[in-house]
Amino acid sequence: MMRNIVETVLGGVVLLVAIVFVFFAWRTADVQAVTGYDVEARFLKVGGLEPGADVRISGVKVGTVASRELDLMSFEAIVKMSIRSDVSLPVDTVAVVASDGLLGGKYLRLIPGGAEEAIAPDGMLTNTRDHRSLEDSVSEIIFLATGSGGN
Repeated sequence: MMRNIVETVLGGVVLLVAIVFVFFAWRTADVQAVTGYDVEARFLKVGGLEPGADVRISGVKVGTVASRELDLMSFEAIVKMSIRSDVSLPVDTVAVVASDGLLGGKYLRLIPGGAEEAIAPDGMLTNTRDHRSLEDSVSEIIFLATGSGGN
């Protein structure tokens, strides 16, 4: 009988430690969606950028990708993001689809410009750079190494 009580108490302690660990990991991983004002950007190629991905400035998370959809007229990818309300983006901010490394996930990197005017809520980032895949980079290097146009 005493053995069953000890096993039950130890099981409860292990379960409690697991819950505390999961809560701590959730709080420190910064995986919560950012709430703030919405901004859109258009890209020709987003390369696997998923809703929920980070929006970062200088490596610091300032927003979250809310959605991505296809414009059926221009066939561009429309990326909607939520930016923290305390971050004011200049109108000449550049949005770049970036990668966390060769095997890492994609995120949206913002490079703020120097304009005085800020993007309004529900505004549009007009300066964008598309995702460059590893295959694009390798093929460009091969093209440059073999000479342009087969000369």
